[in-house]
Amino acid sequence: MDPNEPKAPDEPAPFPAGEHDPFPPRGEELTPDSLTSARTPAPEPDDRNDWIQSADAHDLPTREPRLKTLGRYAFPPEPPLDEEGEAARDRRWTSRTVIFAALFLLVFNSVSIQSWSRQQEPGWITATVQQLADVWTGQISQLGADQPRQGVREAYETARDQRFIGQPDTPPPT
Repeated sequence: MDPNEPKAPDEPAPFPAGEHDPFPPRGEELTPDSLTSARTPAPEPDDRNDWIQSADAHDLPTREPRLKTLGRYAFPPEPPLDEEGEAARDRRWTSRTVIFAALFLLVFNSVSIQSWSRQQEPGWITATVQQLADVWTGQISQLGADQPRQGVREAYETARDQRFIGQPDTPPPT
């Protein structure tokens, strides 16, 4: 494509141009002299320290980097969500959190499924759940995923069995 080739008038420019152009023309960058023209005359220097009384942090140029400006034009921010969009985002977050917690408990606390199924009334459904829980717990224990639960249980029992000096031992739980 020839750069001297005339362009169609309705073809948009790659970046907006005009009075709000983020990129000044070459050679017209901000210079320290143009920034200090509005300052007041400097007071007499103080011999006790090197503090510059006329220095003001608000006088420094505050232009953002060119790459950041380019990114703002190339990838403009999305408009804020309305109430429906926020509600949908919250529902997605909640459902992901519940699913993650359920999967975490299914892997690391599979013994609870066995305990629950043994406490239920006997029947076809509870027997099926109990058999599935037994198989699942066996598979998980082969992977070693039940070890954190066993470690926490052993630490709890050790802390529970601790006694102060002179305190009688408790009878074993029945």
